[in-house]
Amino acid sequence: MRELCIPIPIDTGAELTEVEVKIGKTNLKFQYRLESFPWEVDDKDIEDGITEDLLKIYKLKKTIADYDSDWELIQIYTPPENAKIIQILFRKKQNI
Repeated sequence: MRELCIPIPIDTGAELTEVEVKIGKTNLKFQYRLESFPWEVDDKDIEDGITEDLLKIYKLKKTIADYDSDWELIQIYTPPENAKIIQILFRKKQNI
């Protein structure tokens, strides 16, 4: 098994959270970062619901592309309806 999913309670309003995990006696450390990004677009740019969704997706794609290259994307959490932020989980890249 390559990865294991363990639910860890994290404050959803947190700007940044890092978690270090040690596995067995090998003492490997993994760092995770939960980031919150704006999930809104300017009202002047919105013509309809599809346009709004596409603008949000484009903004999210650019945010991920511009993120620190030492970190890899792990998960994008589904924001609740009318959310003002979207949360993304990153993991620090390892040189193993």
